Amino acid sequence: MYSYMKNYIKNIDELIKSKKINNSIIEEHLNKIKFFQHERLIHLLVTLFFAIFLFIFLAFAFFVSPLCYIIVLILMICLILYILHYYFLENSVQYMYKQYDELKKIKGDL
Repeated sequence: MYSYMKNYIKNIDELIKSKKINNSIIEEHLNKIKFFQHERLIHLLVTLFFAIFLFIFLAFAFFVSPLCYIIVLILMICLILYILHYYFLENSVQYMYKQYDELKKIKGDL
């Protein structure tokens, strides 16, 4: 997903620089934004669930069994990786909003 999104954003930036914009490009970009928004929502939910599980196992490890710290460590690593990935998705989708506005401005619809 990372490389796909980076390549797509790069291609749209090149189209903006060339100023060869038509309605189909704008509609396709809007469609891609919707797909990436859905991806972002799913990753937000997964990140939240990992955070909840982390705190549950942390409490369980603190009060019941120190062996649960292994699970806590695994969940913490996964949570950090999900947060980094979500950060990338969030910033990329927001950048795509700016690209959409620029595409509309070039086309003369904004």
